[in-house]
Amino acid sequence: MMTTCRERVLTALAHRAPDRVPCDLLAVPEVWQKLQEALDVDSREAVLRRLEVDCRRVSYDSYCAPPERVIADGKVEWWDHPARSTSERTWRLRKDDLWIDIWGARRREVEHAYGRYEELVEYPLASASSIGDLRAYDWPTPDWFDFSGLPDELASLDRDGECHIRYRIGSLFETAWSLRGFEQTLMDLALDPKIPAYIMDRLLKVHIANLETVLSLAGERIDMVYYYDDLATMDSLLMSEQMWRKNIKPRQEQLLQVARDRGNPIMYHCDGSISRLIPELIEMGISLLNPIQTNAKDMDPEVLKRSFGERLSFHGGVDISNLLPKGSKEEVEAEVRRLVQVLGEGGGYILAPAHHIQADSRVENILSMYQVDLRYRSSGARGTWQKGVAR
Repeated sequence: MMTTCRERVLTALAHRAPDRVPCDLLAVPEVWQKLQEALDVDSREAVLRRLEVDCRRVSYDSYCAPPERVIADGKVEWWDHPARSTSERTWRLRKDDLWIDIWGARRREVEHAYGRYEELVEYPLASASSIGDLRAYDWPTPDWFDFSGLPDELASLDRDGECHIRYRIGSLFETAWSLRGFEQTLMDLALDPKIPAYIMDRLLKVHIANLETVLSLAGERIDMVYYYDDLATMDSLLMSEQMWRKNIKPRQEQLLQVARDRGNPIMYHCDGSISRLIPELIEMGISLLNPIQTNAKDMDPEVLKRSFGERLSFHGGVDISNLLPKGSKEEVEAEVRRLVQVLGEGGGYILAPAHHIQADSRVENILSMYQVDLRYRSSGARGTWQKGVAR
């Protein structure tokens, strides 16, 4: 009997061995274009189908509908900008040569040897010195979003067979500092936490309302809720555990409780060395951790699987900084096999890059990573691979 993508992922996340390890793909726009050319297809969705990728994503910022005053003399762009890393559209406002997101954070487009990226350059709340200043800001509210098209998007994703679909909520701390400034936000948390608290609370209200709307509209067709908030560097946390517990964790818990109350599993994204927080993340209801940057401190996949594998699943792991741009095809294949063997034992793993695949990555290495045969776990002898039913 044919195994669907959705069934494969749900089996893995239930910590049972699926027919093969499921996979996911996230990449910068330049990589998507190279893959479309290499595979001779005309869309990102066609790339995902050709590579037999199991996961899809829908996002809150695919459904922005702000009032006309927000757009003013700018131009809304959904498809062609550096922030679009998956197949769905993403709202951006092009104004004064800057890209502005729905919250008002301003980024400039920077060219580099392989393409382009966004860089934060203006923080609209940088000069705020009181709660009164913050109240005067033109804050997004739930009526700035229109999710009426979501059922059609979900149906479209399932057109050629059911995929595993997650809903991307948005972030709290990360969005807060994109409005206030990174250094200033950390200083505020230490010296005047009422300012970042107010910012995060305004974001929290919108995210909760959006999540409730999406889960009501989609019913059981949202398989997982996806939340992101970077809290770590490659060597340590960005702040003390005590600061996180006091200022950020309670708000994260309040948001994620909406998903827990409805029985939705939760995926959490945090770059870098997050291992110290993993026990508390599990207590918060996190069941899938991304992106597993194995070159970060204390993020060895064998240790993670041994320590947390019975309670937590893993998403990611394939190095994007050295392996995909600089490694050989054989090295890529060996690393994929290793991750499939280690993290995929007994289920609990989704093969994916350890962040968005970057524009300097070699196309042949990306295609090697997504060879379907590599997703089957060894049956015992090294080099012998179990072949299940491939969709």
